[in-house]
Amino acid sequence: MMTLNHLNLSVQDVLATSDFFTTYLGFQTTTPKPNAHLAVLTGPDGFLLVLMNRTLNEKGNSTYPDSFHIGFYLPDEAAVTATYERLLQSPAILDQAPQRIRKTFGFYFTVDDIMVEITTPIQTSIPTA
Repeated sequence: MMTLNHLNLSVQDVLATSDFFTTYLGFQTTTPKPNAHLAVLTGPDGFLLVLMNRTLNEKGNSTYPDSFHIGFYLPDEAAVTATYERLLQSPAILDQAPQRIRKTFGFYFTVDDIMVEITTPIQTSIPTA
């Protein structure tokens, strides 16, 4: 079985975006000292998020399609709402409050031109006879 190891994102401000992910989304810095060129972060589940400065990278993609986003699952609606409340104090652009999105409960926001989804599956109870 193949496992997704990392995601490399091209950002305008590596230090500010690294600080955002560590402060508000529970990532930890794994590079000895993040700098303006590169930061490697580890998520709570061990996933690696690499942030590279888009203006210093002369090769590769530096823009994202309109529908591009990264998504994070949380265990329940209370965790989604708590994350939203915490992000209200952040530099993120929050365009909507948590709500039902298809079969999930969540919201989208933007930080350093990256759209991020925070969501949880809607808990459905099975009627008992």
